Amino acid sequence: MAQKIRTRYAPSPTGRMHVGNLRTALYAYLIAKHDGGDFILRIEDTDQERYVEGATEIIYRTLEKTGLIHDEGPDKDGGVGPYVQSERQKAGIYMEYAKQLVDKGEAYYCFCDEARLATLVQEIDDGNGGKKEISVYDKHCLHLSKEEVEKNLAEGKPFVIRQNNPTEGTTTFHDELYGDVSVENKELDDMVLIKSDGYPTYNFANVVDDHLMGITHVVRGNEYISSSPKYNRLYDAFGWEVPKYIHCPLITDEEHHKLSKRSGHSSFEDLVEQGFLAETVVNFVALLGWSPDDNTEIMSLKELVEKFDYRRINKSPAVFDYTKLKWMNGEYLKAMDDDKFYELAEPYMKEVIKKDLDLHKIAAMIKTRIEIWPDITEMIDFFEEMPDYDVSIYKHKKMKTDEASSLSVLKDLLPILEAQEDYSNDALYARLQEYIKEKEYKNGYVLWPIRIAVSGKAMTPCGATEAMEVIGKDETLKRLKDSIAKLEA
Repeated sequence: MAQKIRTRYAPSPTGRMHVGNLRTALYAYLIAKHDGGDFILRIEDTDQERYVEGATEIIYRTLEKTGLIHDEGPDKDGGVGPYVQSERQKAGIYMEYAKQLVDKGEAYYCFCDEARLATLVQEIDDGNGGKKEISVYDKHCLHLSKEEVEKNLAEGKPFVIRQNNPTEGTTTFHDELYGDVSVENKELDDMVLIKSDGYPTYNFANVVDDHLMGITHVVRGNEYISSSPKYNRLYDAFGWEVPKYIHCPLITDEEHHKLSKRSGHSSFEDLVEQGFLAETVVNFVALLGWSPDDNTEIMSLKELVEKFDYRRINKSPAVFDYTKLKWMNGEYLKAMDDDKFYELAEPYMKEVIKKDLDLHKIAAMIKTRIEIWPDITEMIDFFEEMPDYDVSIYKHKKMKTDEASSLSVLKDLLPILEAQEDYSNDALYARLQEYIKEKEYKNGYVLWPIRIAVSGKAMTPCGATEAMEVIGKDETLKRLKDSIAKLEA
C-alpha cells in the first residue's frame, strides 16, 4: 500500500504572508489534497529576534481566507505535536536529537567565542564582479577530548552544537524538479544545529520536525537548494528516509527583480487591501511557476486540487504580472453572484454616493466593468456630483461631433426632455431614437454629447439614458442646462 502523502506549511510569524510563502503553502496543500493526503501547519518561531506580535493570527487568518484548511496544527492535534517549535524546544526534542548526533560523531560541541569566530571570516568573489564575506568553521572544537568537553559543560561555558560534515568527496541529493544535484563536501560548512540560547537553527529543526511528523514531500523556494546537501547529511546521520524535495522557482516583478515589500503587492494582505478577491489571489499564485496540461487559467481551489501535478512546475523564474492579476480579478467579479457582488461593492459605492440613488442599478452597471473594488469610486462619482470637465471632450472623430454640433443637439433635446414624463431607461432611449430618426443623425452624434452633458466624462459604466434614469429628471435637466451654458461660455 502506497505511503500516505503528508505535506506541511511551516511559516515563521514575522509579519504578513509574502506571496512566495503563500505559493509554498498552496503547492504543499495541492500536493497533499490531489492524492487524498494530509496538510500540516507548523509554526516555526525559533528565531525570536524576528518574531512579530500578532503574526501567528495573520497566518491563521490567511489560510482560512484562502481555503487552505490544515488537517493538523497547533489547534488540531494529530498526535505528532506540539506543532509550535518553541514548545517543541521547551520539551527538549531538538537537544535530545542533537545529542544523539554527538554520540554518533556526526555533531560536536563548539565553545568558540565571537572573537575567535571573527578570525575565520574571509572574502570571496560573489560571482557578480564584487566581493562577499563568508565564515567557514575550521573544526577547531571537533578535536577537543571528551574530558575537555565535559569540563566546559560543567563550568557552564556557552556552546553551540555543530554538524560534523566531511571535507572530502561529494554529497548528492535529488530534487523532483531539478534532478540530482551534487555538491563537493569541502563546500559544506559545519553548520550550527543548536544555538547558544538552546534554540535549534532553522535547518536542524526542519529536519527533525519533518521526520517526526512523517512529512513525505517538502515544498520550498529554490533559494534553499544550496542547503539541501546539509539536510540530506542529517537524514543519513540519523538513518532516516529522505522526503521528496520540490524546490519552486523564484518570483520576480515585471523588471525581473526579486519580488519585495517595496513592490506594494508582495503579501496576501496587501492584495486584499488593494481590492483583490482571495479566490483570485489563490488562482493567480498557483500559476506563478505552474500550469495545467490544458492551459486553463481560471480555476477554483477545487479545480486546482484536481489538476495539480507538481511535476509541471517550471524551473524558470515566475513573473508577477500585476496587469494579468487585475484581469483575472475582473473575470471573477463578472462571474460572481449578483447579490454577493452587491454586498461587497456596497461599501465602495457608499464612499462616494450620499444621495438617495438606486445602488442596485449602479452595481449592475459596473459589475462587468471593474477589475478591483477601488475602481468603483472613480467610475461612479459622477452620479453623486457632476465633475468639472473640459468641453474639448465633446470632440469625437468617430462620432463626428465637436463643441458646436454638441451644443446644437443639447439645445434641441432640452425641451424634449423637459416634456418627457417617463424617465425609465427604456422610455428615454426610445424618445432619443425618435429624435435621431427624425433628424437622420447617427446614434453617436446624439448619444455622445448627451452622455457627456449628464456625466462630465468621456468614459462611464453606462449609456446616457441609463445615467439619466439613475439621477432622475430634475438632476438631468439641471446638468443639461449647466452643460449648455458651459458650451456657450
